[in-house]
Amino acid sequence: MTRNRGGSPIRKEIVDYETSQKPGTIVIETDERRLYLVLEDGKAMRYGVGVGRDGFTWSGTHRITRKAEWPGWTPPAQMRKRVPDLPAYMPGGPDNPLGARALYIGSTLYRVHGTSEPWSIGQAVSSGCIRLTNEDITDLYERVQVGARIIVNH
Repeated sequence: MTRNRGGSPIRKEIVDYETSQKPGTIVIETDERRLYLVLEDGKAMRYGVGVGRDGFTWSGTHRITRKAEWPGWTPPAQMRKRVPDLPAYMPGGPDNPLGARALYIGSTLYRVHGTSEPWSIGQAVSSGCIRLTNEDITDLYERVQVGARIIVNH
């Protein structure tokens, strides 16, 4: 089987979305592998996401505390223990695992970020971060403000 390396099999789209959350809120439904950005008038922009694999799932409500373009990556100590050949730091760029943009989630180690592996969207493959295609994270990044509420449901 050949993987589609060109992009995600899940396209972003505006959908009906009934919620009590304010526009600008991000709601991630890990079981659905979808991220919803709440819009006005009962609508949301829905994106496909990759989520944490078994043992790396989590849930909670936080705020977006920082945004970065082509972020550098410092793998957490726990990850470097599991994967000893990881670099201590990787500068931002097309081969960086965080992709084109990153939204930092509260004081957690987790981010909503792009990926250089768009075929992984819709899968449970990460160490807990939420990943979108670079195209989709760039779109979301432009729509989301620092301070936005983010809700991760599992």
